[in-house]
Amino acid sequence: MQRVTWTELPGWNGDDLTQAWPALRESCKALAKQVRWQAVCDGAKALGDKPGQTTIRQFLESRLSPWAVRNPDGTSEGLITGYYEPLIKGGRARSERYAWPIHGVPADMLTIDFGDVYPDLRNLRLRGRIVGNKVVPYWTRAELDGMRDRSPAPVLLWAADPIDLFFLQVQGSGRVELPDGSSVRIGYADQNGHPYQSIGRWLVAQGELPLEKASMDGIKGWARANPQRLSELLHSNPSYVFFREMPATAGGPTGSLGVPLTAGRSLAVDPRTIPLGAPVFLATTAPNSDRPLRRLMLAQDTGGAIKGAVRGDFFWGFGTDAGAQAGKMRQQGQLWVLLPNDPKP
Repeated sequence: MQRVTWTELPGWNGDDLTQAWPALRESCKALAKQVRWQAVCDGAKALGDKPGQTTIRQFLESRLSPWAVRNPDGTSEGLITGYYEPLIKGGRARSERYAWPIHGVPADMLTIDFGDVYPDLRNLRLRGRIVGNKVVPYWTRAELDGMRDRSPAPVLLWAADPIDLFFLQVQGSGRVELPDGSSVRIGYADQNGHPYQSIGRWLVAQGELPLEKASMDGIKGWARANPQRLSELLHSNPSYVFFREMPATAGGPTGSLGVPLTAGRSLAVDPRTIPLGAPVFLATTAPNSDRPLRRLMLAQDTGGAIKGAVRGDFFWGFGTDAGAQAGKMRQQGQLWVLLPNDPKP
């Protein structure tokens, strides 16, 4: 990171900070437990729920300092994608219509956190299973699908459409609409430890789709037209996400920080560079355009594909419209982390 001045943040004075204030207050529910953030969060609490634009700006500029995020090669730009909370059809019981399992965390999967033993490896986590006296990699997506009823992972719900279920796994959380019209919210619980591989890139490499058509809608269209190759498509990504049922709350889904996400103000980041909970100023462009999108975000989530310093995933919210925006978003952008005033970050 490189310390900069507030004038170096493009569009900082044009952002409506009142829209980011509720998300910042949510972040403080977690940040207030950290000594370096206590004074900032106490000050935010004292300002109340709805301070004015000028008050918020003065508060942030007096309590925080902007730090420009740089990639290891010194460049300042990186990939900004989008995600959302989808709604898919499903049921509590298996049937001809609801035939695709939504799995919870398997009891036989080990999670080994190397940071517990070696502090320098605090971001390294291994998933596996025991065979004899050895720990081996956990099952891939293809292997788990092939087990069917023998799968060690419990079934939470049954989905109506496998490609919708796949994209729910990509998003990391979502809602399942049951036959009676009610819905169940599910969230990310764990992952099988295999790296995420883009099925869009696989389709491009196979010559099935041009790069510009390898969006969520393009992939879904290809899957509908090629049902006989659906398993081949899905199994090109060995990663598999396990879910848990979440409380039925009125806000957004719960992110990795443990607080509800806010549409248009929550950002998924790589926590090896950007501390979870921190305010982050984002300068990018709107999906499929060169129209500036510059606003204060809160680093409240992570993702299996969100790796790298200047790398972000913009949370668009819930439903079809949010999904359309998220599916189109693949922009270049810059990030500035706002940290408590301190000689060193």
